[in-house]
Amino acid sequence: MSGILDLLNSDLGKTIISGVSGQTNQPQNKTQDVLTMALPVLMAAMKRNAATPQGAEGLMGALNNKHDGSILDNLGGLFSGGVDDNVMTDGSKILGHVLGNKQQRVEQTLGAKAGMDANSVAQILKVAAPILMGVLGKQTRQNNVNNPSGLEGLLGGLLGGNSQPQEQSFLESILDADGDGSVIDDVAGMVLGGNKKKSGLGGLLGGLFGGKN
Repeated sequence: MSGILDLLNSDLGKTIISGVSGQTNQPQNKTQDVLTMALPVLMAAMKRNAATPQGAEGLMGALNNKHDGSILDNLGGLFSGGVDDNVMTDGSKILGHVLGNKQQRVEQTLGAKAGMDANSVAQILKVAAPILMGVLGKQTRQNNVNNPSGLEGLLGGLLGGNSQPQEQSFLESILDADGDGSVIDDVAGMVLGGNKKKSGLGGLLGGLFGGKN
């Protein structure tokens, strides 16, 4: 199973980055930077939520009832003429549910690392969240995950397949950061800084921008 960051390097990912960039009037390279840092954090938060029976049931219900992956079938239509208000509202609800009271801090810290204001980051995440749920919905069907207990494993796979446990806990620690930005400094260094740290989480996230001039 390919990881969530592999998605951003695919043709589908390029369509998502271009569409989100156009919707939010942000440069494509900065939009890509924000999504590259944010998607693993959102996935880690979902994985954490799915670790509880109620959380897993709620996520499974959402994937079965609304986020079945069909949003990915017509991304051109989604982005042409601007993203529908219903999608943005849905994205806002997803972020609130997944990140809870950490949402604002995550947005501010990602913005600081990407050189973008927090409001713009928030807009990017609102568009990206329903698409991310669509990816997850599609994966649940392709992998025949039809009960809540299988979700945690699926999310772990999307976070990097065979990544080491310390990489998973590192991502989760971002969600527990005290707001000083130091943990996201590390992530930004590994994801955006090129050759810094090749081991650990760098193995999961590093090299993503290897082909970038």
